[in-house]
Amino acid sequence: MIERKLLRYPPIVTLTVEFDREEDGRFLADIPALPGVMAYGKTREEALEKVKALALHVVADMLEHGELAETIDSVVFTLPTAA
Repeated sequence: MIERKLLRYPPIVTLTVEFDREEDGRFLADIPALPGVMAYGKTREEALEKVKALALHVVADMLEHGELAETIDSVVFTLPTAA
């Protein structure tokens, strides 16, 4: 008889990144689901990389302090689609 294993998919957190452009040309990346998690960059890509790093630190801190209901195995970042 073949033994069947129940597959367990890891909990995934999906965070949406929003962008804004300041009058001085800097880009601001913001993750509304994590209040205060925002970062500036000279380019959109720089702002994105900075906000992703900050978000991962915040999620890790929340896990460490028991502020999330379950263990998180993956964090996925989504970006707005171009209109």
